[in-house]
Amino acid sequence: MKVNGTLMNYYIHCPRQCYLFGNRINLEDNSETVNIGRILHEERADNENTEIALDNIKLDKLTKEYLTEVKKSDADIEACKWQLLLYLKILKDKGIVRKGKLEFIEKKKTIKKTMILELTPEIEIMLKKYVKAIDELLKCDEVPPVLGKSSCKKCAYYEYCYI
Repeated sequence: MKVNGTLMNYYIHCPRQCYLFGNRINLEDNSETVNIGRILHEERADNENTEIALDNIKLDKLTKEYLTEVKKSDADIEACKWQLLLYLKILKDKGIVRKGKLEFIEKKKTIKKTMILELTPEIEIMLKKYVKAIDELLKCDEVPPVLGKSSCKKCAYYEYCYI
């Protein structure tokens, strides 16, 4: 499986989740949190009609200056950042250079968080390392261990990992 933004996000967030999803164990259809995020994306897409499918990724919005990725929560900013950075690298490889804009649209917060990201040579090196690590992880015979974080309770894979 070619590494996409979801795998990158999951790898940073939880290698076990990345492994399970990458090996086609998909429990996300049963997750209320995932469904809420999907609905928010669909509503935004209906209003702006901007989502773009490119190779094995889906981009939320592409303008002359920015590639914008929209997230429903800032619960794991690091994972979101690396997902967007991977998208920027994929675009750059196709000759499209943009800055990245990460927007969080949390429903209970009145202030919308926005972050601006740019690719650097150091980030590109790290992306290569992450992609290689994800490729190797997905080929493993053993499922990575449970992380045991408090955030696990909200994960679509919680029942798989803990029950």
